[in-house]
Amino acid sequence: MNPFTTRAAVTITCHKRLAIYLEQEVKELGYTIEETFMTGVRLHASINECIRLNLQLRCASQVLYSLFSFRAADADAVYKNLVRFPWENIIPDNGYFSVTSNVNNETINNSLFANLRVKDAIVDRFREKKGTRPSTGAELTGTVIHLFWKNDEATIFIDTSGDSLARHGYRKIPGLAPMLEGLASATIYATRWDRTSAFVNPMCGSGTVAIEAALIATNRRPGLFRTNYAFMHVKGYDSSVYQQELELVRKQVTEVPGLKIIATDLSNKAVANAEKNALAAGVHHLISFSVCDFAATEVPQDVPGVFYVNPEYGERLGDLTELIETYARIGDFMKQKCKGYFGYVFTGNLELAKKIGLKAKRRIEFYTSTIDCRLLEYELYSGSRSEKSGS
Repeated sequence: MNPFTTRAAVTITCHKRLAIYLEQEVKELGYTIEETFMTGVRLHASINECIRLNLQLRCASQVLYSLFSFRAADADAVYKNLVRFPWENIIPDNGYFSVTSNVNNETINNSLFANLRVKDAIVDRFREKKGTRPSTGAELTGTVIHLFWKNDEATIFIDTSGDSLARHGYRKIPGLAPMLEGLASATIYATRWDRTSAFVNPMCGSGTVAIEAALIATNRRPGLFRTNYAFMHVKGYDSSVYQQELELVRKQVTEVPGLKIIATDLSNKAVANAEKNALAAGVHHLISFSVCDFAATEVPQDVPGVFYVNPEYGERLGDLTELIETYARIGDFMKQKCKGYFGYVFTGNLELAKKIGLKAKRRIEFYTSTIDCRLLEYELYSGSRSEKSGS
């Protein structure tokens, strides 16, 4: 079996609450999804098809190609099943591999032990068949083998991604409490932004949201910023397939005449870092950066648009008393300066959100790290229809 041309079950994982946006992306690429679950989607594809998914997807974490499934009551059973598999057909003789896992089995209290048994099986198989062995370690820079093991049911995958796809590769300076790029993309997908009208992003921090907005509007995909994927280290890899998909990614880029993306922050350092990140992403020319209090941010008038702010919410940064005033000022700013816009506030503190003083039209659920968050949507009428009440 050649996994590059043979279709098998593929699981594309994502962070919790991003599956609906991942599903949308996968369908837009022309794939048929067989199942959507809380942290991903399933379909059938070859590894060559997985190459396209790796380069194109914004909201995904890993693209996992299934090799085989088996029953295993304990780690010894995992070893016995894996040592019989022809790993010499998957991992190059002089290659490097690593093992990751998602384990929920009553005999295992440390997933690293399960990883070790997988590694032992692969190494012992190589020694038996080749008289030598590939090197191994924790870095996801070579072939990556993934074990999913729940109760007594286990599946072994080739992880075609390696490092998480949710980190898009352009951000050189993350700043304080940065939003993960994949999460930022999903929150933009969740808005009503048409990708041509104004996108205003005060409190921009390291610039992730504004940069992702520019990337989405111009169809610049994460594959433009990354040069190493785990599929490149699977035996039988044909670099011409990757080059063909990369060329497709490059040709997809579309400039949007008159696109206005505005990003501001009170911190000189934050704006300087955001500009560096935008340069690395190739979208600096699409974003107007400035240093100012959020209330001094320019909002283009007489055009529809989106106002998007991700203020501190007291979990990791910021003084709570000051934040109460900040959230109230955000509400005032949206009412006074953003008429005709859709306003969005991403926050992990719904008590603070009440201080905005506007009624949210939608409350869209997200997670950032372990914090339960909401993207609150406000329809900011240009007339007198603004409603003032608790969020």
